[in-house]
Amino acid sequence: MLHLANRELALDLLDPADAADRARQGWRYCWGGYIWQVHDAKLGPLVSGPSYPSPTPITYDGQGLPESFRHTRRNNNTRLTWNNDIGLAIGAGVIALNPNKNVPIPESVTLTEPCQWTVTPSTDHIVFQTRQAAAGFSYELSRKIELRDRTITSFTQLTNVGDAPLALEWFAHPFWALTGGRARAVLPAGTTIPDNPGFAVAADGALTFQRPFTAPRDNQFALLALPRDRELNVTVDHPKLSRVTFAASFVPVECPIWANSHTVSVEPYLALNLAPGETRHWHVRHGFEK
Repeated sequence: MLHLANRELALDLLDPADAADRARQGWRYCWGGYIWQVHDAKLGPLVSGPSYPSPTPITYDGQGLPESFRHTRRNNNTRLTWNNDIGLAIGAGVIALNPNKNVPIPESVTLTEPCQWTVTPSTDHIVFQTRQAAAGFSYELSRKIELRDRTITSFTQLTNVGDAPLALEWFAHPFWALTGGRARAVLPAGTTIPDNPGFAVAADGALTFQRPFTAPRDNQFALLALPRDRELNVTVDHPKLSRVTFAASFVPVECPIWANSHTVSVEPYLALNLAPGETRHWHVRHGFEK
């Protein structure tokens, strides 16, 4: 693994070139800049995952603070970065459809050619860079993970270096730890959520669990309706800290929330439509407050 550390926090990041770390990767999450765990210098591990603390979680589930470039639309599975049965999972590699259409989602595609990364470490950050072409698309991607005091910032720069437009979706999937099997969070005031058996959101943005989840397969998914034209800012209770903060530099096009008995996650989505030669920058910021 790769590591970043200061007096407050230490990060474990998956190394795209390391055989053991490659086995933890898959086609869902971006390989470069994948934060696997955050450690407090005194309190130990701080982030979770759907099967945490299993040392070998399913690659599709993962753990930590992963990010993903979707090659199909979340709401209807419309193919985006595909040409017939060959696709491009940006930041992961070339993918192919499983001919058996009755398999579960984690087995629905196969990673056939991982992208190759250049990794440049520094004192307070690590930069990951890759370039790949497949299925009629071509891109350059740069990811920078920066650690300052108790704040982690994940910067992304994506450039369309091909001749075809590049349309896709990106989302962050932070896995926060639960407190006593539940979570309390503060979302932007005015956030609403459809009736569901898992979560409730008050008018001031306070989110609570309506029931505990008792097993990994006992989970809940719902779509948050955030206030229009506002960037996302979230605070979440933490079992070892006063709170965790999470902020995105963009207005999400949609924002799911998901939880099971091990973790909760708020997932801001960004719609990307890059013309040939166009570049897009964005970032997300994680704060781990004492």
